Amino acid sequence: MSDPLDLVLLKSFVAVVDCGNIQFAADRVGRSQSAVSMQIKRLEETVGRPLFLKEGRSLRLNPAGEELLLHARRLLRLSNEALASLRGGEAVGAVRLGMPEDYATWLLAPAISRFGQEYPLVDVELTFDKSPKLLRLIDEGKLDLALVTREMGQSFTVFRRERFVWAGSLEHKAWLRDPLPVALFDAGDIARRIALEALQTADVSYRVVTSTQSLLGLVAVAQAGLAIVGMVESSITAGLVPLGEVEGLPPLPVLELALVTGLGETSAITSRLSDYLARELRGDGAIPLTV
Repeated sequence: MSDPLDLVLLKSFVAVVDCGNIQFAADRVGRSQSAVSMQIKRLEETVGRPLFLKEGRSLRLNPAGEELLLHARRLLRLSNEALASLRGGEAVGAVRLGMPEDYATWLLAPAISRFGQEYPLVDVELTFDKSPKLLRLIDEGKLDLALVTREMGQSFTVFRRERFVWAGSLEHKAWLRDPLPVALFDAGDIARRIALEALQTADVSYRVVTSTQSLLGLVAVAQAGLAIVGMVESSITAGLVPLGEVEGLPPLPVLELALVTGLGETSAITSRLSDYLARELRGDGAIPLTV
């Protein structure tokens, strides 16, 4: 009779998948790197086959690992649901979270996925909008928590810093054109104002090719070589490269991200999600807060 799957091993396995390497996974599960490596080895011995392909310092799932991941997530979710139910539903309910769209894919998806595994009975209701609009929704009591870009003069506590850079297609080199073609978020967005102020301060001749609320739209325009775009460095996708003063473009500032809670008494669920996000999102490429 074969050994049953150990949930502790599966938790470390999922952490390695989500983080991409042993080092970050070890921090997430609170164990040493050698301990996590040993757990993965034990899991591979249990299932009788390798689970990862090694690419430099990163790990990528092989077909067996991809199949196990589906089962692992389901088993961990069922385990968490059982514990939450037996403990009297201490983490049950809904929390309303707001976030700008440009943080959604690279920041929100992995963190919320992990939160859902730990708190399966909590529903996270998401709203995507510009930071100023999210702050208004917080003031109106329509959101419990919001991740926003902090502007000068706002006293929100910063938990993460990100480089805001120009990005464009290396194949098309749109930054060589005059006037400079730029793609921007719609009016009212902080990133748009920062980009325009940088261009105007540097006396760069430019034309706005596209204005949209969609990050995917901006990326598509930049990938097609129609314009360059200002975006958070961590969200630069395939087909785009970061640009700067070497390409004759004005420097852009570091963006500061803050978590803002609603007015009035904060629920236990909101506090739990706030603490979780602040802890989870401080790493993974962020600029240290001491810089």
